[in-house]
Amino acid sequence: MTEHDGATDGRADANRELDAGRSDARERDEADPLSDYRDQFDLPDAYYMDGNSLGPISDAAEASLQRAVDQWREQGIRGWTEADPPWFWYGERLGEELAPLVGADPAEVVVGNSTTINIHTLIGTFLDAVERRDGPTADRGVLVNDLDFPTDHYAIRAQLRQRGLDPDEHLHLVESRDGRTIETDDIVAAMDDEDVGIVFMPSVLYRSGQLFDVERITEAAHDRGILAGFDLAHSVGVVPHALSDVGVDFAVWCGYKYLNAGPGAVAGLYVNERHFETTPALAGWWGHDKETQFEMNLEFTPAADAGAWQAGTIPVFSAAPLFGALETVNDAGIDAIREKSIGLTGYLIDLVDEHLTDRGVTIGTPRDPDRRGGHVALEHPEAMRISEALRDREIVVDFRPPNVIRVAPVPLYTGYEDVHAVVETLAEIIDEKRYERYDPAGDVT
Repeated sequence: MTEHDGATDGRADANRELDAGRSDARERDEADPLSDYRDQFDLPDAYYMDGNSLGPISDAAEASLQRAVDQWREQGIRGWTEADPPWFWYGERLGEELAPLVGADPAEVVVGNSTTINIHTLIGTFLDAVERRDGPTADRGVLVNDLDFPTDHYAIRAQLRQRGLDPDEHLHLVESRDGRTIETDDIVAAMDDEDVGIVFMPSVLYRSGQLFDVERITEAAHDRGILAGFDLAHSVGVVPHALSDVGVDFAVWCGYKYLNAGPGAVAGLYVNERHFETTPALAGWWGHDKETQFEMNLEFTPAADAGAWQAGTIPVFSAAPLFGALETVNDAGIDAIREKSIGLTGYLIDLVDEHLTDRGVTIGTPRDPDRRGGHVALEHPEAMRISEALRDREIVVDFRPPNVIRVAPVPLYTGYEDVHAVVETLAEIIDEKRYERYDPAGDVT
């Protein structure tokens, strides 16, 4: 037997072992208390592992959207006051439904705008608040990190420029040690810079899936007189939060990832009640006190709660699906969702360790469940072409430069056998070099 033949036999044995593991995955699914929720979703592909980018449609979300369409047809403009619930109060009613998922009082949560607009208004609001508190000569900036989703930096830089502050001087950057994660100790150390007035971090890094220690970051910030805000886009709906108990000052998130409210779904925001008297930086009529909104006064009177940070009229059809989507999430329970998410991502990591490490795949996500969000970053030099090959096998993942395949086994519609199938297919694609059929632009050659 040649050395090459021995390697081939070893790979064949590993493949047989992987195939034999399917029964274990099936047993896990049979014991899963959330398994029935899968039937409530329409999945566009056999294995949909991209819910951290866009969640699929559910029966409940579709029904609540259709209800709004029917209300428009049957009630016309009366829908603003006579629909159930009235469109006029969509932002506040959805805030009430979202509050338990982020651990907040209902008055502290509202739905409106987009995530980027909410970053603009909240960062602007609290930059102004810091200036009023510390004086116009303080020029205190914002602490972020170099692995952030880009829109966060775009918005913060714009708000700094609006206040005559040079972003290159006042956007303070915590650098990653490994290109994958950000150390909490480094965030805390960076807060010792007297020029930092606000720390704004993600709850979960969009590329690696690292889960941040929101409580420690907030406590360290407040110990130094710094305000703490978070981008929860990659955690709301899959990770429980306790924003009010921790004392977070403000937060933003989207509604189309783990909340499954549809493409471009309306976003949400949280403002701690101690800041309710703070004037929003981007005032708009939808944030006006609702009781006097239609008196049409030219002077802005902000709502007395988080509703003040709404700007334009609520987009009804971008908000309506969230009612049904939240009904499903809240029925399943965020703690049960988190428990299964940890199980699914842990199972994926174990399978990769056992069967894909010798195929050049490495894990870019923290292995500690307390430091891991809802997706796993698989690293491989051919990640982009492999992700395209997976899609052609009806396994939808996504690629993030330079070498990351993000796999999100979302608990409401993903099972352990699905995760097993993904790893099994990955092994086949790499063994048979099927990714070589795709050029660097992702096209089949």
